[in-house]
Amino acid sequence: MSVQTLHDLLDAGVSGRTVLVRSDLNVPLDGGQITDPGRIVASAPTIAALADAGAKVIVTAHLGRPKGQVDPALSLAPVAAKLGDVLGRYVQLAHDVVGIDAQARAEGLTDGDVLLLENIRFDPRETSKDEAERAALAKELAALTDGGAFVSDGFGVVHRKQASVYDVAKLLPHYAGKLVGAEVQVLRRLTEDTERPYAVVLGGSKVSDKLAVIEALAPKVDTLVIGGGMCFTFFAAQGLPVGSSLLQEEMIGTCKDLLERFADVIHLPQDIVVADSFSADAESKTVAAEQIPDGWMGLDIGPEAVGRFAAVLGAAKTVFWNGPMGVFEFAKFAAGTKGVAEAIVEATGKGAFSVVGGGDSAAAVRLLGLPEDGFSHISTGGGASLEYLEGKELPGIAVLESTEGQVG
Repeated sequence: MSVQTLHDLLDAGVSGRTVLVRSDLNVPLDGGQITDPGRIVASAPTIAALADAGAKVIVTAHLGRPKGQVDPALSLAPVAAKLGDVLGRYVQLAHDVVGIDAQARAEGLTDGDVLLLENIRFDPRETSKDEAERAALAKELAALTDGGAFVSDGFGVVHRKQASVYDVAKLLPHYAGKLVGAEVQVLRRLTEDTERPYAVVLGGSKVSDKLAVIEALAPKVDTLVIGGGMCFTFFAAQGLPVGSSLLQEEMIGTCKDLLERFADVIHLPQDIVVADSFSADAESKTVAAEQIPDGWMGLDIGPEAVGRFAAVLGAAKTVFWNGPMGVFEFAKFAAGTKGVAEAIVEATGKGAFSVVGGGDSAAAVRLLGLPEDGFSHISTGGGASLEYLEGKELPGIAVLESTEGQVG
């Protein structure tokens, strides 16, 4: 990656210097409790390296979608507490984003201190389409560092042109954190230096969400496995009944075209676990893909599909997985996702390079008790991963390659 890295910043010396770090701490909450701290754990190494080297560290991050309004339910207070636990040091939380409290706390930092600003998306300028508004917030963020440096370590947001991701990098010497550097290195391996056979597993609910990545990868891979709710639109494109399963009728023609063009690459499930309602305790049964009854909805792929997908994945040397095979949050409909994930772990154990593309897939790994070290890499940014693989420019990466702000 042709950018300056955290290693470069540490080599130059950071003791006594204020460093602004953009992390991705957007973790799931349930009743104010963090249910999956994966992103906090992944973000900690960059923050720890800076604090251990004597930097005054200011961390900015978002949580949820408060839409520019202060929402106490989306405060970063539980995140600050958990980050402190992971780092083994106190993390103070500013009561605002760039206001009086943030300014006072930033001025009072001593070497090795860590300050987390309140949810950056409480400020409407963060996500504004108006460049001047974003630039104004970026200027206030940069001012907190008193001429310090910026480290971009939130890979989950680098596909967004936002003030704390993109605009602030134009104002300060900028560096890629450990997480961003590792993510880009992994994704380049999936696009530029791929060992074959190359298998991609895509799941999730909507074909429209994955269409661009299907178009980009189908010509390049040996196998494209499709499960999750999106498979039913492909079934409909084949003229099969889908009952009351999730269906994007407007995408049927597109799926038919994909099946015609990539018939030798696309693999669909042969059997489906169907339910009479969308609930954890719904009545369920396994049926052939072409025999989904009226009034029933598919909520998981069946055991035959898992077996066939596992056989294909077992022969792969490179595997990319994004999206669950079913409603894994319900135990009764988690077997498909778990079975495919276990097949990827097995392939990894035999030497395959495997990447979990963030989002629900990463959450499933942890929820289903799968070994995180059973995969070569678990991404923290599902959307960013997909856009990179689609060939799109990621603004938060492109700005790091720029020399703008790179003085000092």
